[in-house]
Amino acid sequence: MKASIGHALSVFMAFFAIMNPIANTPIFLGLTANDPPEVKRRVAIQALFISFLLILVFALAGKVIFTLFGITLPAFQIMGGLLVALIGYQMLHGQQSAVHQPSAADQKSSRAAALSVAVSPLAMPILAGPGTLATAMNFAGTGGISDVIVTIVAFATLCVITYLFFVSGERLLGLLGDNGLNVVTRLMGLILAVIGVQMLITGLAGAVKANLS
Repeated sequence: MKASIGHALSVFMAFFAIMNPIANTPIFLGLTANDPPEVKRRVAIQALFISFLLILVFALAGKVIFTLFGITLPAFQIMGGLLVALIGYQMLHGQQSAVHQPSAADQKSSRAAALSVAVSPLAMPILAGPGTLATAMNFAGTGGISDVIVTIVAFATLCVITYLFFVSGERLLGLLGDNGLNVVTRLMGLILAVIGVQMLITGLAGAVKANLS
């Protein structure tokens, strides 16, 4: 019993360290800076729900998916790193990211345009990024059905906690004001760019190692 609880805590803490809701809350605030509270909550729910579905799929059939499409984890990390770095670079310069910038046609539906950030970059690759997916595949693939269940439940618990962080972030938004939020947005842009570069480096190192072995 103690071993099972210890394993569940290990899985949860691994997910927590990688997804880090504390660090992602300012990023969420920056990406939803111009949205009303109702839209912020919907973005948070949608992003976390999509993240949970991704983890669920990869926990159950991640290795099959990668094999089926001939995808390697380093390639996944390289693409994810480039995407995150691009978003961070544009946020650093006070611009909305072109990655999730709505087109002229999408401007007719401002709410739909605002909710689009829930898919990219929030759900993928910030919340359910390569590291999170790899962690899910690792823990779920080490044993039987019990390990799969523990992995899914641990991530579901983390999603609830992350939502509470995101919702509480609205109070922080009120305290910061426009100037403070602008500073936070640029700071988070810098952090996102660095995270993207680190993901890119990890992916390139993995690709080189795979080719040399």
